[in-house]
Amino acid sequence: MTSATALSESVEHVIRSRRATRAFLPDEVPDDTMRAVFALANRAPSNSNTQPWHVEVVSGAARDRLADALVAAHAAGAQSVDFPYREGLFTGALATRRAEFGAQLYGTLGIAREATDLLEGYNTESLRFYGAPHVAMLFAPAQTEARIAADMGIYAQTLLLAMTAYGIASCPQALLSFYADTVRTELGVTGRKLLMGISFGYADESARVNTLRVPRAELAETTRFRR
Repeated sequence: MTSATALSESVEHVIRSRRATRAFLPDEVPDDTMRAVFALANRAPSNSNTQPWHVEVVSGAARDRLADALVAAHAAGAQSVDFPYREGLFTGALATRRAEFGAQLYGTLGIAREATDLLEGYNTESLRFYGAPHVAMLFAPAQTEARIAADMGIYAQTLLLAMTAYGIASCPQALLSFYADTVRTELGVTGRKLLMGISFGYADESARVNTLRVPRAELAETTRFRR
């Protein structure tokens, strides 16, 4: 039987080793491994066990068609967002952390802020799932509001940790949800809102971008313990 100490150490390792991967090998994840991971993610908790998530896992030729459609929609400026986003969404400490992350990411990539052509090229790479052979599109019910969105977030984190436990690299991508109509059309999904996409596969450890490690806020900044 696994001891409590060994179990806690394993869980801590999974949580601490999970990171966003932005360059992947072309090798596909075996079908049985994928099914095991998504079955594990399906154990995520939800309000009154409603389990509001609907996931489309896209691979192979379907993945390539979806990537082409996303790049074409981006080039045409055909954005369609189910969950509104605006530049002023992040303020204060959130805006500071976001700016620091952007500086670290583009610094690692060697892309200057004024290099618009390189930034655009990186957006295209993102819409092609950073080369990942698979992408999971997370859909929520059409009537989704904040409480249901919270359940979706719990599911997404459970899925990311399950992937990490199985040695699968991943990257949750909000940008993919900026073309919700395109995704729905390509996948034949109706009556659901697109929350995010998660690209996944095996990390290209030789890629410089995958050396990026971003800090987390100190516990005292985010958490209070009261008695």
